[in-house]
Amino acid sequence: MQQTLQLTLLPEIALDDDNFRQFINKKLRLRPDDKPFIRKTRQSIDARGKQVKVNVQAEVYINELPPSLIQTPLHYPDVTTRPQALIVGCGPAGMFAALRLIELGIKPVLFERGKDVRTRRRDLAAINKEHIVNPESNYCFGEGGAGTYSDGKLYTRSNKRGDIRRVLEIFVGHGASEQILIDTHPHIGTNKLPMVVAEMRKSILEAGGEIHFDTKVTDLIVEGNNLKGVITDDSKEHIGIGVILATGHSARDIYELLNNRNILIESKSFAMGVRIEHPQSVIDKIQYHCQTDRGPYLPAASYSLVTQTRYEGVQRGVFSFCMCPGGFIVPAATASGEVVVNGMSPSRRDSPFANSGIVVSVEDADLEPYREFGALAGLQFQKEIEQAACHFAGATQTAPAQLATDFVSKRMSGQLRETSYQPGITPVDLYEVLPPNMAFPLKEALSDFGRKMKGYLSGDAQLIGVESRTSSPVRIPRERETCEHPVVKGLFPCGEGAGYAGGIMSAAMDGQRCAEQLAALYATV
Repeated sequence: MQQTLQLTLLPEIALDDDNFRQFINKKLRLRPDDKPFIRKTRQSIDARGKQVKVNVQAEVYINELPPSLIQTPLHYPDVTTRPQALIVGCGPAGMFAALRLIELGIKPVLFERGKDVRTRRRDLAAINKEHIVNPESNYCFGEGGAGTYSDGKLYTRSNKRGDIRRVLEIFVGHGASEQILIDTHPHIGTNKLPMVVAEMRKSILEAGGEIHFDTKVTDLIVEGNNLKGVITDDSKEHIGIGVILATGHSARDIYELLNNRNILIESKSFAMGVRIEHPQSVIDKIQYHCQTDRGPYLPAASYSLVTQTRYEGVQRGVFSFCMCPGGFIVPAATASGEVVVNGMSPSRRDSPFANSGIVVSVEDADLEPYREFGALAGLQFQKEIEQAACHFAGATQTAPAQLATDFVSKRMSGQLRETSYQPGITPVDLYEVLPPNMAFPLKEALSDFGRKMKGYLSGDAQLIGVESRTSSPVRIPRERETCEHPVVKGLFPCGEGAGYAGGIMSAAMDGQRCAEQLAALYATV
């Protein structure tokens, strides 16, 4: 016998396994000889009222074994001798594209400019401790992509782009916790995601696919309007039935390559700003309405904020982005002479800090001074702000920072707070770093956020700059149905770098879709 329960419980019952089991046993009057099997299938925290509640969906099986939570079979046939397709980039878009190609009987050949997840750690240590940026291996470039060491969040609203459950089950099949199938806002954690990525690599290689690390694509092989393959930095030519371009939002050299080759690209809307960092306890008190700490059951609290501002008659959206409860701020530069920050959270979310991007939409008028750069105007705008952040903070990976209250009051900060940002922070007037059309909307938004969340705008909060890689400022166009470039046949722009995803999940789903369309157009039976 099986029963499904919809429950609203206190955190000490819902979030403690023993207490939860005892509650179900008592509610259903179960006896030990019923041999009950109890499991949650959905869980979300509701902190809107003064008393925090947890909404739980649970299944109870009595005297029978439950079916597996995993409905997606992981079957990857041997494709060693099958026709090959090329994938540029080994982030979530590239890896999920590769796995889907294997399922469809096509051999994937991936090219990744960076290193595998294990070797990549040395370069992350170098940027954190020695302020050395390896332009090919960093928080953005390397196996698993930008999300592996600087995100780990799996929440997406892009449910029309693909099968969210299928992507989550593939992650679980490669070692992620089944908890990501249950939580409303699933999160693997940057400490665990590298192991999952390594298992996905193993599946690709065991099926006969290829992955070439430390291998940068430097040119394309184009005949007429047909893309035949790519050329790598060792001058080798690689031919395939199609090319999935899944390079991520920071591969500026790829945009420049396409632009120089007169392959159609477009300017795209994006947003930039700063990271705001609070003690996690401050956010917990605001969100959970608690007087002291959040207690032993509730997870580190998160938030989402958005507002509309005006500057010189132009309306600008300002919003929180990639909020990291119990997390760290990390250096995400991909070249020396620039400072870029991003956020991450380990699986336990047990850092004493909370951070989030607070970003301002970039409007067409902002790019007028950069029109000479054509579709790369936003890229140049982005570069100059990152370089200004580096310059004003001392020309290392030390980041410019200012207390949030000082920024709103337009005064320099004499003393900054402790930070999770390992390379260190230094007091800087962020109005020197950010252009007025970003700084003043940010100032107005922070005041509004302080009204919405009492205590958010306080002396405990500090701004650290710059959060500039929220998404690509360039889009590589493609046909809506086929995902193929409208001019160059055989080219499938994919994921965040092409402008069609925002985060691990949407990138993974886009990778699968591009693989399916490539197979439909070019795979022979």
